[in-house]
Amino acid sequence: MPKAADEPDVDDKQVRDEPRGRYVAPAVEHRAFNCPHCGALAKQHWFTVHAEPMGKDKTPTVISEEDLNAIKEQPSEDPKAHADVVSLAEKMVTGFPILYFERFNCDYRVVNVSIARCFNCDDISIWILDRLVWPTRGGAPLPNQDLPADVLADYEEADRILDLSPRGAAALLRLCIQKLCKHLECDGTNINSDIAALVQKGLDPRVQKALDIVRVIGNNAVHPGQMDLKDDRSTAGKLFGLVNLICEIMITQPKHVNEMYEAIPPDLREAIEKRDTPKT
Repeated sequence: MPKAADEPDVDDKQVRDEPRGRYVAPAVEHRAFNCPHCGALAKQHWFTVHAEPMGKDKTPTVISEEDLNAIKEQPSEDPKAHADVVSLAEKMVTGFPILYFERFNCDYRVVNVSIARCFNCDDISIWILDRLVWPTRGGAPLPNQDLPADVLADYEEADRILDLSPRGAAALLRLCIQKLCKHLECDGTNINSDIAALVQKGLDPRVQKALDIVRVIGNNAVHPGQMDLKDDRSTAGKLFGLVNLICEIMITQPKHVNEMYEAIPPDLREAIEKRDTPKT
């Protein structure tokens, strides 16, 4: 069967299952992958990089907040051109790399540097040889946005150091799971006792299995947040998925159900609650 025109061009070997759907890790050999900015599995438009020499006495342009305010206040006879300059300056002040169109001839090409622009969000990623250097992510699945703020911070730090220190990333991810257990009203100091406490609260069997996987991956000896010398990138990859899975089942899904229930008209909710109230 032919593919739809907007279907991402990936083959099965590039795809792995994640709790929130299939995930294709960013890589230079892919024409579609999960964008490191927006997270969508989307087509990527690749660009070569060219360079224009600066003048002898010139240095790179750096826009500060003060510069931006001065640009906004500059008088202009062409409002559209001034608006375009302000828009570019607003992007430059963020410090993020920007790709914009400007026609000029250039004699230099930068080899081993490439840019990919996401079809979904238009943000760019920058690559040196086959390594993603912007944004500074380690290629892990994007975090579930329902992760509590303290857990999300550790997850993102684990992602940033994944290539530099897989063992450090795995230790941070165990800490994420410890904190998730605390958010689920457990003690958060011993994963075995946390599993037992959650089971008593009617823990979803899928989460029980996920937590047991974390316990076994830690070889029963590694406490949350501690480093195991046997951890490698594969172990860290599994832990990223487990953090998202636990959050999906225990936080995201109940939240969505509650949101849908709250959308029911009040009179119908009242009827449901009366039906479910035990009769004395």
